Amino acid sequence: MEHNHHKHHEHQHHKDEHAYNQHSGHGQHGHDHNAMIADFRKRFYIVLVLTIPTMLLSPMIQHWMGVEWSFTGSKYLLFALSSVIFVYGGWPFLSGLVNELKSKSPGMMTLIGFAISVAFIYSSATVFGLEGSDFFWELATLILIMLLGHWIEMKSVAGASRELEMLVKLMPSEAHLVKGDNTEDVKTDSLQPGDVILIKPGEKIAADGIIKDGSSHINESMLTGESKPVSKGKGDKVIAGSINGNGAIKVEVSHGTKDSYLSQVIKLVSDAQKSKSKTQLMADTAAKWLTIIAIVSGITTFLAWYLSGHDLAYSMERMVTVIIICCPHALGLAVPLVVARSTTISAKNGLLIKNRTSFENSRKVTTVVFDKTGTLTVGEFKVVRFKSYSGSHSDDEVLALAAAIEGSSEHPIAVGIVNKSKEKELSIPKVQDVEAITGKGISAKYDGKEVYIVSPGYLKEKNIKIPEQQDDATTQVYILIDNELIGTIALADEIREESYEAIDELKKEGVKSMLLTGDNGKVAKAVADKLGMEDFIAEVLPHQKLEHIKDLQNKGEFVAMTGDGINDAPALAQADIGIAIGSGSDIAAETAGIVLVNSNPKDVTGLIKFGKATYRKMIQNLIWATGYNVIAMPIAAGVLYSWGVILSPALGAILMTVSTIVVAINASLLKVK
Repeated sequence: MEHNHHKHHEHQHHKDEHAYNQHSGHGQHGHDHNAMIADFRKRFYIVLVLTIPTMLLSPMIQHWMGVEWSFTGSKYLLFALSSVIFVYGGWPFLSGLVNELKSKSPGMMTLIGFAISVAFIYSSATVFGLEGSDFFWELATLILIMLLGHWIEMKSVAGASRELEMLVKLMPSEAHLVKGDNTEDVKTDSLQPGDVILIKPGEKIAADGIIKDGSSHINESMLTGESKPVSKGKGDKVIAGSINGNGAIKVEVSHGTKDSYLSQVIKLVSDAQKSKSKTQLMADTAAKWLTIIAIVSGITTFLAWYLSGHDLAYSMERMVTVIIICCPHALGLAVPLVVARSTTISAKNGLLIKNRTSFENSRKVTTVVFDKTGTLTVGEFKVVRFKSYSGSHSDDEVLALAAAIEGSSEHPIAVGIVNKSKEKELSIPKVQDVEAITGKGISAKYDGKEVYIVSPGYLKEKNIKIPEQQDDATTQVYILIDNELIGTIALADEIREESYEAIDELKKEGVKSMLLTGDNGKVAKAVADKLGMEDFIAEVLPHQKLEHIKDLQNKGEFVAMTGDGINDAPALAQADIGIAIGSGSDIAAETAGIVLVNSNPKDVTGLIKFGKATYRKMIQNLIWATGYNVIAMPIAAGVLYSWGVILSPALGAILMTVSTIVVAINASLLKVK
């Protein structure tokens, strides 16, 4: 993975990099962020050393100190020192200016380059006979402070991306591959699906996979934010990068490194840091305008002072200060730093942001639509009762037949039925031609007859009378042989503990919650009432979910849909924000903009709150960055001159750096509540 995590300062740093790369022989890509930081650091220290004699040789500074140190050629020495500072210290800015003008997008570098060139050319002219006083010392301190500002700024950017690198480091580089009775150490990247690896106690798990042998407690907190170690045994999934506890386990690798959950997280985080959102484009435009305003104001300031009878030196100094003050450093950083930080914090807390705009829009959500099974409920159906309606089949035979048909299905209801038949140790008959009926059930051939296991909806369609139901919140399935009803099985699914808090929290935020489920009305009502949800819609087939979401949108609701991704894909895509509940590695919920790793409905509220907090931080930063320019620029131009208030270029540069640091600190204060 190349270090591209600071590409989101495109409008600013891309040019610094470019400038830096050109003179240092680095390629445009694959350069190291740290090398750039080191480069600015080195320039800073060298300029610092040269600035001291420059200041001591300056007539103005000597005048302040009340000394007189001129000697023959002292002004030429001053000129020589300043030339070195200008060329060496100013290089990143000057080459940046050239590149920005080439690409017709004047920005940061144009401003700084313009300001230092004007200062240098003017001062040099005074050495060789032009009337006026030089400002070499202002030039030196300005370049010094600009280098420092850039160095600090790049470090703060690197800080945001360092958290990404921490994720990368979670992947162990080697794995113990099991070959027969021996194990050999191989590079993690070389693992193929189907390989078996040994994970010793305390080691990091090297690949996503399924435990073949052994059991242990596994700490997945870095990936899912779940602090308690999870106990896992044979047949359970494990995630690469999580930490094995006390037991040795053998794991069958389910896919290669680049498809692993962690690699996906890393890719998502870096994509999100690169993808620009509306707020960011807003900042880009502002930065460009500021540049234009700065140069125009600078020239206007110069003309105003010069034409009103001030000398050239003074008028130039005003112009340089205005231009420096206006440099939109803070503005360029306002949004990217918040983006970088929010994406990483989210990833650590089990929110994977695949689409920045979805995340930023989460603050506008007015209604959250929840899929029931596996989202608000545990998704583990347990058989509560089963009964035969036909003389020719006993209760147990009905269950065994159902288990035979549902044997190969992954559906939670199927799993519940199969588990119950195992628990009762029933002998399972053989069936042929098992086929799923979308949204309605499953069919098979048994004994030359058609057997169906279906939902109540199917019976209604076929006008088959539904026997008396016990009035409880269970999900019922019916077994038919050749369209004759022979039995029913009732299953119940528990509500998750966290669901209660989740709905409460949403209420506090003023967000409505709604249940959308394929299950029967009684179950839906029971769950919705228990949780205190505003509304529910039951017995919905997957393709109808989309229609219901459209209806809500037409009523002016801003809808977030939360579902498990597989049959909810169309609805997730239709919703303003699609949130997939992805347990572990099944991030394949392509259509969702956000994935909740822990499958915890409470994270939906977390997402909305965190989205609001992130947006607030961005706006605060934008206001600070532009507001500061609005106030400082007129002062630099000299509107308060008659009161004796005026800014020097060096002070202008200090203020500018301070505003950048304020923005960086504000971004780093972003937290998950």
